[in-house]
Parts: sequence; structure tokens; C-alpha cells
Amino acid sequence: MAKDYPRITTPPPGPRARAVIERDARVMSQSYRKDYPLVVERAFGAMVEDADGNRYLDFAAGIAVVATGHCHPEVVAAIRAQSERLLHICATDFYYENVVALAEGLARRAPGPGPWRVLFANSGAEVVEAAVKLARLRTGRQKIVAFYGGFHGRTYGALSLTASKPVQRRGYAPLLPEVVHTHYAYCYRCPVNRDPRTCRVQCLDLLTDTMFGTTLDPDEVAAVIVEPVQGEGGYVVPHPDFLPRLRDLTRRHGILLVADEVQCGMGRTGRLFASEHFGLEPDMVTLAKGIASGMPLGALLARDEVMQWSSGGHGSTFGGNPVSAAAALATLKLLEGGLVDNAARVGRRLMEELRARLSAHTSVGDVRGLGLMVGVEIVRDRFGREPDPACRQRILEEAFRRGLLVLGCGRSTIRLAPPLVVDEEDATTAAVILEESIAAAESAR
Repeated sequence: MAKDYPRITTPPPGPRARAVIERDARVMSQSYRKDYPLVVERAFGAMVEDADGNRYLDFAAGIAVVATGHCHPEVVAAIRAQSERLLHICATDFYYENVVALAEGLARRAPGPGPWRVLFANSGAEVVEAAVKLARLRTGRQKIVAFYGGFHGRTYGALSLTASKPVQRRGYAPLLPEVVHTHYAYCYRCPVNRDPRTCRVQCLDLLTDTMFGTTLDPDEVAAVIVEPVQGEGGYVVPHPDFLPRLRDLTRRHGILLVADEVQCGMGRTGRLFASEHFGLEPDMVTLAKGIASGMPLGALLARDEVMQWSSGGHGSTFGGNPVSAAAALATLKLLEGGLVDNAARVGRRLMEELRARLSAHTSVGDVRGLGLMVGVEIVRDRFGREPDPACRQRILEEAFRRGLLVLGCGRSTIRLAPPLVVDEEDATTAAVILEESIAAAESAR
């Protein structure tokens, strides 16, 4: 069947969209920074329609949230059926079956031997906060290690771990004490060695030899939190030896390892958990975004011996509410029913298309990713590899005008994070539009 998107009939933003944007400017918080003037009216699958009838191919997925596509019929049906029975009762204080079923499903698929337990909240930031509290409680230690480029949320504890952009932290100190940062093991912009074939994972050596050898006693560290694939930091895939060596290091010193899979989890990388690509068996996993296909939900998974709270030590009024749990159960069923495999297959096609089509463009420094978590690094000169955020922004805007929705991350990366329902035709269409957009941006330099 021929697809009726992308289709631009009115140069965006059209008149109806402009009216909404003007109203927004009068009443909405200025902290909501928009990438381009998209005013959404409705969406289905990988198609987004704006207020003036333009249709876009969505390779942003609500910032990697709508894993099963917009308004998937099975997810919508689950939400509708549950909303007619029970909207809220509070899982912290009472029991209901579908939240238990969801916890069972997540525990069954957790990356590593169990048993596992699950705590539900409303967002990724909330479950990161819970992980920090739990790590300090269980170990009796205070210090937390995070990584440059990492993003873990904007609430105070999560913000203290975040180190992807200065603007996210500027003006909000003092933050949570006893948080330290070190280098993530990627090769693309490494000052020591950019070639993963010869790299010896010096970034982890910085932690073991420099930080632990000079300023930080590992016996004081409660947890290390790491994204198996960095999201906001630039869609960065680590050196393959990095996470296994990090796991060995944390076990040696009795440190809990938290895998933040808020963006890279729930099938996005072609495995249900990104940790599986590296054989990583963490002590805790944080999930949100794609877990409920657009409904608010976060989940902290922890091994049974780790998730041992003091009585009343943590809870959430709305976390794991019945409607979000119903959406998440439908999402998990669809992911296990073929969408994770589809993400792996279409992701390979997308990487092939992008590398073939973008190889001649001097502003493209790298194409990297796993599954449908793909980053295109935009640079001033591919040999010097100096980031070019201004060119990246022009490319985003050119793609928007041509009917493709993509977002930025890192200093100058374009992220492609479509719903996991996209097919190879969508991958080709996205690659073609992105190539046209890059050519247009380069000609405007």
C-alpha cells in the first residue's frame, strides 16, 4: 500500500500552527525549548500530522517514547478497557493485578539472573532518584560515579548525575553532594585513540588508575550509573570491552552497577535491553520512555538482594497506575511479538542507507548506533572532526520542511529514533530526506 506521508502541502508553520504558537508564547514556561515549529494535531504509527494537514515521517518518536508507534490499536484498546474499570488506587498502598503482571513480565526479561523486583514511578528521572537512594541505603556508602555525556534527568538528584550540557545545570547549584564524573569509553572523539580496533579502553583506565588512585576511595562508592548506549550525550556506542570491564571493577569493590536504559531500553537497540549487546548484568536497571508507548511510567528493576528498602522508605502516588500498566503490558507483548526483531532488522538497513548516501558529505563525521538508535555526527571538517552545532540545526530545520522529524543530541549529533514499527521503506525515505537536508545545509555554509 502506498504511504500518504511525508506530504507537505502548506509550508510549516501554517496559519493554524502559527496561531497555537502565538498562544503558547503567552502562557507556557520558557524552559520548553522547541527545535522547530511543529504543532501536532494527530499521529498514527510513524506518521505525524500537523494542525494544517502536513504529514511527516516521524524519526523522533516523542523523544524515543512511542516504541510501538503512535496510537497503536492494541495499546489504545488496552488503555480504553482499563480506563473503564479503574483509573487510580495507588500501588504503594493497595494491590491490583495488572501492575503485578507487568512487574512479573519485566522481572522475567531482566538482563541477568534473578530473582528481580520492580518499583514503579512516573518518569525516568524519578526511578534514577530511587536508584541513588537505594544504592546508598544498601551499601551504607555515599559517593556515586557517573559519566561525562550522561543524561539521567533534571530533578535535583538526577541532575547531579547528568553531564551532557552545561545549560542543564547552570544556575541550579548546589546539587547533590558526593557525585563524581569520569570519561565514557567511546572512540569517536577520544583525545587518545579514535580507533576501537586498537583501543585499550583508556577511558576506564582513567577511572581505575587516576580517580581511584588519587582522589576517590572505591570503598566509599555506593554505585556507578551508566547508560549502556549514551542518549542525550550523542547516541554513543561504547567500546565493546568497556561495560564488561566496568562490571568487573564494580564487583571487585562491592559497588552497585546501575544501567540507565531509560532511552536505550525497551527494544530500541534491537534487544529488549541494550545491556544484552555487551553481556552486561547490572544490579539495577532504570526504564521509562518506551515502556508504555506514550503513557507516563518509569520502572526501577533491582536484584532481590538489592531492593530491600526500609519500611516506607520510598513510594509513588501515581507510579504504576492501572492505565499506564495496561499500556505497558500491551507494549511488552508487542515488543516480544516481533517489534524488537524489527528494530534490529530495519536498524541495519537504516545504517547501510545512511553510510552509503552520506559518505560523500564533508559535514558528516560519523554514522553510529545499534538498532533504531542511530546518530549522525555533524562536523565542520570530517578530518578535524570539530563539532558544528549550527550546521546540525540547519539540517534539522531542512528535514522538517521536507517532512522528516529528527532531533539533535550531544554537541552536534542528529539522532534517528523512530517508532519500532517503521519498515525498510521508511528507512530509505528518511535517509534520502536527510541526505537532501545535509546537502542544503552545506550549500548554505
